[in-house]
Amino acid sequence: MGTCHGEGAPERRPPLPKWIRVRARCGGGRDEVDGLLGELGLHTVCQSANCPNLGECWHQRTATFMILGDVCTRNCRFCAVKHGVPAPPDLDEPGKVAEAAKRLGLKYVVVTSVTRDDLPDGGAGIFAATIQALRGLASDVKVEVLTPDFNLDQAALRTVLEARPDVFNHNLETVERITKQVRYRAEYRKSLEVLRLAGELSGGAIAIKSGIMVGLGETDEEVVEALRDLRAAGVSLLTIGQYLPPSASHWPLARYVEPARFAEWETMAKEMGFTGVASGPLVRSSYMAERLGAGKT
Repeated sequence: MGTCHGEGAPERRPPLPKWIRVRARCGGGRDEVDGLLGELGLHTVCQSANCPNLGECWHQRTATFMILGDVCTRNCRFCAVKHGVPAPPDLDEPGKVAEAAKRLGLKYVVVTSVTRDDLPDGGAGIFAATIQALRGLASDVKVEVLTPDFNLDQAALRTVLEARPDVFNHNLETVERITKQVRYRAEYRKSLEVLRLAGELSGGAIAIKSGIMVGLGETDEEVVEALRDLRAAGVSLLTIGQYLPPSASHWPLARYVEPARFAEWETMAKEMGFTGVASGPLVRSSYMAERLGAGKT
């Protein structure tokens, strides 16, 4: 059985405003997901990134699978995922993800990964194999992938896109001015080009998604600029969420953004032409992904 922990604030973080506090959930679906992941040796970004929505999502028997291990070759200053030298990929992992999705009865599956700069294809082949394994469950299963930048390798991007995910997601993460300070080896313009290429290589058949965090020191004007850049790159699905430092050693919190501002950005994004927008303090890349992908925001 899983162990329930409340999601508290890290040391030295200002007190959480009332609109960010979440209620810890135990039992039921949460224990089922926890046990299944342990049994199959799988990882989720829910655990590795200390997501504040873990209790809610697991209670509803959903999770975002994190493939290619749980050790990242990059060390972004906002991210809680472990970094270092990862183990070789588990070639059985795609089948394990499909088995977990089957046993959880999932009809919409989100697959992300650590960044694997050590692999020639950045792990694109495992992404493709996972999509194909999930497609083998049932014809109506929908798959969203949240990928690294693959160092802008078009062959790697093509490998993932040719497996035909329903949604291709790559996060811009933050505004251009702050990117070099908080993202390791990643570039603002490179991420925009990944998104643009994904749309081009898929011929418009795959929805393109991205997201940013706020509260890292950006201005409201810079947020709007980032939204314009994302839309110009062909992104149609958008997430905007509050940054919460995983620990005192991570990038410091600059501000808590009030819900009203998130609502303003959502309205503005839809006016720009985004077809699906999730904007709010607790929104994360994969939060309510099925609703966003179906245009039910």
